[in-house]
Amino acid sequence: MKIKSAAFVMSNSNVTKCPKDRLPEYAFIGRSNVGKSSLINMLMERKDLAKTSGKPGKTQLINHFKINDQWFLVDLPGYGYAKVSKKKRTIFQYFIENYFKEREQLVCTFVLIDSRHDPQKIDLEFMRFLGENKIPFCIVFTKADKLGSSKLNKQITSYKKKLLNHWEELPMSFITSSVNSLGKDEFLNFIDQVNTDVAADFK
Repeated sequence: MKIKSAAFVMSNSNVTKCPKDRLPEYAFIGRSNVGKSSLINMLMERKDLAKTSGKPGKTQLINHFKINDQWFLVDLPGYGYAKVSKKKRTIFQYFIENYFKEREQLVCTFVLIDSRHDPQKIDLEFMRFLGENKIPFCIVFTKADKLGSSKLNKQITSYKKKLLNHWEELPMSFITSSVNSLGKDEFLNFIDQVNTDVAADFK
C-alpha cells in the first residue's frame, strides 16, 4: 500500500461523535511512551501527523485520520499514565472502553509493546480485555532499533513464550522501528489485505 493522503478529521471523547463514514478503522494503542506517535508518523510518511512529545500522555482523545480516503487510522490515548490524575485516568478508560465495545467500524487494534521490555501486567490485562470482547488485535513491537538483532530476536521469542501462559494461540505480530522504517511494508500490506477481506462488510 502506498500512502497517498493522510488527513486529520476529528478529535473527541465520545464514541457516538466519531465519523459516520462506513470505512474500516484501525486503532493504535499502548502504554505511555511506547513510541505510538512516532510509529504512526513513520507509517504515514509524515513528520507531525500524530503529535509526539517528550512527555508521555500527549494523546488524550480519540483521534481520527482518514487515509487514502479508504480507511481510518485511530490514535487512542495510552494507558498507564504516570503523570495524569486518577480522575482523568478513569475518564480515559471509560471512553476508550466504549470505543472498543461500540465502534462497529473497528476491524483491528494494534497493541504497541516496547520490544525492550518483558510482559507488563497492564499490557496483559488490556489484551485480555480485547480477547474477552472478541476484538481482533495484533501486537506491534516498537523501538526495535534499540536492540541488536540477536538480542531483539531473543527478547521477542521470550515475550511470546510468556504470552502463551495466558493465550492458547498468539495474534499476529509486527517488529517495527520508527527510526529506520523497519516493518513498514509488512504493516501496510497487512492493512491493505484486511481492507480487501472486509470490503463486502462496508458496502
